[in-house]
Amino acid sequence: MTLRTALAVVALLVLSGCGLFSSKPGPDQIAGDFLTKLAAGDVDGAVALTDDPGKAKELVEKVRGALKPAAVRASVEQVRSAGESSAADATAKLEWELAHGRVWSYQTKFDLRREEDAWKVHWAPSVLHPKLGAQQSIGSSEVKPALAPVLDREGTPLLSPEQVVSILLDPAQAGDVGAVAGALGAALGRIDPAITAASITEGVGKVPAGQVYQVAALRDADYQSVKPEIYELPGVRFTSQTSLLAPARDFGSQVLPAVRKAVEEEIAGRAGLRIYTVNAAGNEVEDLHEVAPEPAEAISTGLSRAVQTAAEDALEPIAEPAMLVALSASTGDVLAVAQNKPADEQGAIALTGRFPPGSTFKMITAAAAVEAGVPADSPQPCPGKMTIDGRRIVPNDKEFDKGTIPLHSAFAFSCNTTFAKIASELPADALTKQAEKFGLGVDFEIPGITTITGSVPPATDVVERAEDGFGQGKLLASPFGMALVAATASHGSMPTPVVLKGRETKANLKPTAPSPAVLEPLRAMMREVVESGTAPQLRPYGDVRGKTGTAQFGDGTNSHGWFVGYRGDVAFATLLLGTNTSAPAVEASARFLRALG
Repeated sequence: MTLRTALAVVALLVLSGCGLFSSKPGPDQIAGDFLTKLAAGDVDGAVALTDDPGKAKELVEKVRGALKPAAVRASVEQVRSAGESSAADATAKLEWELAHGRVWSYQTKFDLRREEDAWKVHWAPSVLHPKLGAQQSIGSSEVKPALAPVLDREGTPLLSPEQVVSILLDPAQAGDVGAVAGALGAALGRIDPAITAASITEGVGKVPAGQVYQVAALRDADYQSVKPEIYELPGVRFTSQTSLLAPARDFGSQVLPAVRKAVEEEIAGRAGLRIYTVNAAGNEVEDLHEVAPEPAEAISTGLSRAVQTAAEDALEPIAEPAMLVALSASTGDVLAVAQNKPADEQGAIALTGRFPPGSTFKMITAAAAVEAGVPADSPQPCPGKMTIDGRRIVPNDKEFDKGTIPLHSAFAFSCNTTFAKIASELPADALTKQAEKFGLGVDFEIPGITTITGSVPPATDVVERAEDGFGQGKLLASPFGMALVAATASHGSMPTPVVLKGRETKANLKPTAPSPAVLEPLRAMMREVVESGTAPQLRPYGDVRGKTGTAQFGDGTNSHGWFVGYRGDVAFATLLLGTNTSAPAVEASARFLRALG
């Protein structure tokens, strides 16, 4: 080794001893590493850079557990140290990305100390937030906004936020479960007859050991009416929450629950946030950050509370399953979907049930006949019964015989024989095509509800085509579908059904509108049904136009009763199951129209 090389080595050793080329990280690097690992969720790596890893880990994990951040961002803003001092301080920015897109950011400061030639973050709760003191942690809670209401087309609430009280029974704390169930059943049965001592006992028996049974969920007003009788019962507990409720328990039972489900995310709004310090006992000490909740805007629908009420009241006294669907002919707004309790037991059959339309389908047959060149005043035979293709005998109701009368009169009197003969002479797909023009057979995707309009398959067989002509055969329709037929007759083209405003309804096809040359005589025929035909009960209620119908089902010995029609902009279909006559459907329609005014 030369003298020059030896001197260089000695110089390097001296400089290294002075720390000029030391590999030990300084306070700025330690501060940066600590924050990087803290932001990345590497708790063990972060606390290893502190001078008290045990306490640091405990608090960091508590804070992360309370805030549940989607992401954390941290950066060093400044590190200050004085020459060869063993102490330094850092200023940093922490940013927590929390639920619902909330961001909480603030500046914090912490000290660094050199121990045995290694820098460490000097641990204190204030490292995580400057207001955190000894034995304190951070807590957070959501602040939920009030639920947005669901409004009808006039702005009247259909679903409003109300407090709901859940009544819970803990069998382990109840002692004599039978006695408690009896007391609960006696009180709650006045509100809901389905709640009895037996139903409660049965329900308790099905819950796993250690769990509670929810006996009922009551509107606050109902709860207050029974509270004195049940509040002190052993093993009975109560919780409350806010829910969107209809004006009455069964109001809109086949439409409003579906609407609520469709908008449940929108009505919740955007939750607010509170972040605060908590002491060792878990009590709140001081607010650190607060974001006010943002309520959602009210949801608007095409439904009408007034029309829904009128429809439900019209069906309420009927013993048989009954349903009524009403639409706005001009806008397609679904104004009402009403069913009585016997119908509710079968599901949403007003919207999705498939029933033979009976003589109400003569609206389609008459339109097809006029389009094919059969004038409304053309003479047509209406015998008491008629043989079609030598195979099928078609009778009128009780085989009434009108001889030869104009087509419009045959429509008003509901001559099965007339329309069977006309349909048998039409092309196989004539009724299918005409029905589509009125919306029957169109499939919709309507946000808020599920619907089926019906089906009108082509009939190549002459007898089947004749049966289709008066609404029997293989034809099926829902009250919703027939209300759409009435709306098309009124409006002139098929309106697009709407429940939730601002949401697009999709259809599998956009049918061409019926010709005005078809609609004008059809509307006159529908008026004649009320003026001098089968629905004279509706004469007192204004310019009502429509068609009655009975539709055989099963073995043909029983039939359903229909009335389908419109007054002004309100188009509707009323169906009663198993009445064997259309008269009760017409009477229900009269009550409906009378209630509308």
